[in-house]
Amino acid sequence: MVKLWRCEICGDPYIGEEPPANCPFCGAHGRYIKEARYAKAEFNVSLDKRDIAILEHALDVELSNSAFYFCAAEKTDDAEGKLLFKALGKVEAEHASVWRKILKLSSTDKRKETCHTSNRENLEESHARETRAIEFYKKAATASSNPRIKQIFEAFIEVETDHLMLSEQRL
Repeated sequence: MVKLWRCEICGDPYIGEEPPANCPFCGAHGRYIKEARYAKAEFNVSLDKRDIAILEHALDVELSNSAFYFCAAEKTDDAEGKLLFKALGKVEAEHASVWRKILKLSSTDKRKETCHTSNRENLEESHARETRAIEFYKKAATASSNPRIKQIFEAFIEVETDHLMLSEQRL
């Protein structure tokens, strides 16, 4: 029987007989995907000044990474690399969307990032970017006192770790 599922991290719906192993939008692991009627995806959370600064930095990280991946998807010299970078760009853009919702920003400026034509160089840059994001998100999860913010950072750490493994498998 087909059901409506919802990711508790990004809030996006999914239609299927079973929940996906990972959110097809933000990449969150399956434990965050519930039947829509039971899912809790709250974006109206109280933020203190420290949380706002942390989330603004997180938004910047995701916008930068998304722009890099979309650049790499266009320029890389490897067919599979083009697909990988396009998929990663979409996930990172969804992460940015989550932070925008919480920060109550309707939009942000489009980013431009440079990338390489060499797939290997793009994979190396991807690896470095994901490593930095994971380290920042670990610190941010610890620094925030807001349980919802911690939950999102913890989910994104898992997703970024998945991305890190994708680059490691190809290097």
